[in-house]
Amino acid sequence: MPIYNERYVVERLLEAITRIDYPRELLEIQLLDDSTDETTFVASRLVGEYARNGFPVAYLHRDNREGFKAGALEAGLEKATGEFIAIFDADFVPSPDVIRRMLPYFADPQVGVVQGRWTWINRGYSALTEVEAIVLDGHFVIEHGGRNFSGRFFNFNGTAGMWRRTAIEDAGGWQHDTLTEDTDLSYRAQLKGWRFVYDPTIECPSELPVEVNAFKQQQARWAKGLTQTARKILPSVWRSDQPLKIKLEATFHLTANCAYPLMVLFSLILLPAMIVRFYQGWFQMLYIDLPLFLASTCSVSSFYLVAQRELYPQGWKRSIKYVPFLMATGIGLSVMNAKVVLEALFGVKSEFVRTPKYRVEGREITWERKKYSRKSGWIPWVELGLASYFLFTTVYSFSVQDYLTTPFLLLFFGGYLYMGSLSLLQAPLRRLWNAVPALVRNRSVSAET
Repeated sequence: MPIYNERYVVERLLEAITRIDYPRELLEIQLLDDSTDETTFVASRLVGEYARNGFPVAYLHRDNREGFKAGALEAGLEKATGEFIAIFDADFVPSPDVIRRMLPYFADPQVGVVQGRWTWINRGYSALTEVEAIVLDGHFVIEHGGRNFSGRFFNFNGTAGMWRRTAIEDAGGWQHDTLTEDTDLSYRAQLKGWRFVYDPTIECPSELPVEVNAFKQQQARWAKGLTQTARKILPSVWRSDQPLKIKLEATFHLTANCAYPLMVLFSLILLPAMIVRFYQGWFQMLYIDLPLFLASTCSVSSFYLVAQRELYPQGWKRSIKYVPFLMATGIGLSVMNAKVVLEALFGVKSEFVRTPKYRVEGREITWERKKYSRKSGWIPWVELGLASYFLFTTVYSFSVQDYLTTPFLLLFFGGYLYMGSLSLLQAPLRRLWNAVPALVRNRSVSAET
């Protein structure tokens, strides 16, 4: 259990781990704590209490963050004695049967990893968490499911899974030259011949980020890490004797985030392109622009809605209303993710920034005055600038009666406006709302109802 400054969720994590249904004499539990704040006191006290009650739990604290999460896992592995290594991040709440459900797959000596599916404690907290859940459900159902079913490579997700120790060691161990140490090790292990298993029925609840800056930082870390892994791993993939289908899928997977710089470039040239297209006449606009709009929006919406229908056969239709918001959110992330992808391509290093969690499990929980909130930086001002640009572009489309392009432009306008404004104003506005007397809030809710 690697943690770093997780004072709000470490207690919940330990509670869940100590409820795991497995013989204590066959368990070895390590809390790998790199914290630099009061988390160290909370965590060490809790571990001491559980140890006195007979749980096989050890507290391992490093005085530095060398290698970040990968370094902590490497240090823990050096002291671990077990044959199988299950990993759970601080924001996860594994079920009691998780180990009993993962271990049988390792009866096959070629299985190196078993990955479970993430589920969500706080999906209904806000529109943002609803979108996050839909995006990640698409990853686990469509991407992981498709890659696993078809025999392609897929990655261990860093948590909610179990490794065979010999697979880790055979692949070269945990390395910290990328921000996605999990994907890096996954590809090295599969190139060595180890088989990965994904079982979507092994569900591991987790907490989604409720703060937009934390969400953006999480997405940026994944985008940069995958791009770094592409630079590191793809030469070995293409030199290997793997089938062409696996090499191609690995390339598409690891370089997918290169779409973000292209999206920003597309945003900037959209207005000049519209002007040129307008003077070519209505026929060309209808013949080219409308099919492109339908293809781009329908592909995204069908991807995520199929995943929702697979997971929630009776209630998947409630997700339809979030699809425009989901596409706008993806557009809004493009500036931050384009920046980190370019950094990765040019070899610019950065530290591992973990996603802060606040133990927000319902709408009644507040987080705005808690520690660990992320600063917005300069990116939101660029996003707001692009929102202004697309507001002007939308007005132009109306002035030339190009009404078919307007919905497309509104997605860009809404995405950049939402990300920019929420990054700057989410916490202050929620603090203001929480300061309003309960009576006033109740009257407001009654009036809206």
